[in-house]
Amino acid sequence: MNANVLPPPASTEHRSRSKLWYVTPDDKPRGFIRSHALEELWFHTGTACNLACPFCLEGSKPGDDRLQLMRFDDARPFIDEALTLGVKQFSFTGGEPFINKDLIHILDYALQHRPCMVLTNATEPLIKRLSQLKPLRERSNAVHFRVSLDHFSAEQHDKNRGEGMFSMALDGLCALHDMGFSVSVANQTIPGLPAHKVAKCFAEVFRGAGLPENLPRIEFPEFHPPGITVTAPQITHSCMVDYQTESTRREFMCAFSRMVVKSEGKCRVYACTLVDDDADYVLGTTLAASLKIPVSMKHHRCYSCFQYGASCSEMKR
Repeated sequence: MNANVLPPPASTEHRSRSKLWYVTPDDKPRGFIRSHALEELWFHTGTACNLACPFCLEGSKPGDDRLQLMRFDDARPFIDEALTLGVKQFSFTGGEPFINKDLIHILDYALQHRPCMVLTNATEPLIKRLSQLKPLRERSNAVHFRVSLDHFSAEQHDKNRGEGMFSMALDGLCALHDMGFSVSVANQTIPGLPAHKVAKCFAEVFRGAGLPENLPRIEFPEFHPPGITVTAPQITHSCMVDYQTESTRREFMCAFSRMVVKSEGKCRVYACTLVDDDADYVLGTTLAASLKIPVSMKHHRCYSCFQYGASCSEMKR
């Protein structure tokens, strides 16, 4: 059996984890991913958001504090540690990152060392702070912005995000592009429409807004809100050996990235940007320690990575 995808003995772990970390409900060995490097470090800026989208995979909404706002003094030690481990990029997600008053300060520090990416809904919190972003263009490293557009139809986008949000998000996206920042768009897969049709419709939206019609766009499967029970196929050791190779396993985000989350006043390192609703995925309080712990494929969102190759990363590797 391949040791690279088998879990370690429980006694070697840094903290106790549930039995399901190691085996499926029918007692088959879980599939695991071992980290080979820290190439991308994510920061969760907090689950507070100006919107309350019912489908949000973070359950974010105005005033939400399930995950607390990341402050500069919280982030700096992890940025510094990541640099010693050879990190190539820093990325930021939320909530809506631009609600966090420390985001610009954190970005400014991170950009002195590495490129950055920020995920945003590009509405009021971003638009209000556009002038604060101007100095970041002078940094030696670039910052890239990924804007959420749920649908190419304003009506469909606004159905869950609120009236006028599609137009405002496009305004924010255009403003970032006009300022010279690199931008891309993220949307969930749109059921019932072939990929070429979706691409054509988004291209028409971009062209109509004065943006490049081939603007980079990344699609995601349904991830479901946090903390709910989702029935998904179990990923066993055999799955990771029979359907994956050493090369493809290295492409899973948990093989090359980590995320720092603040909750209950403490910062902890999680295995992935998509699993902050499961305490089993807390891998410690330092990045170096977290990289030593193989990551179980037990979360229902792991199946999206396994089946569809889903990844939050846009980093060139």
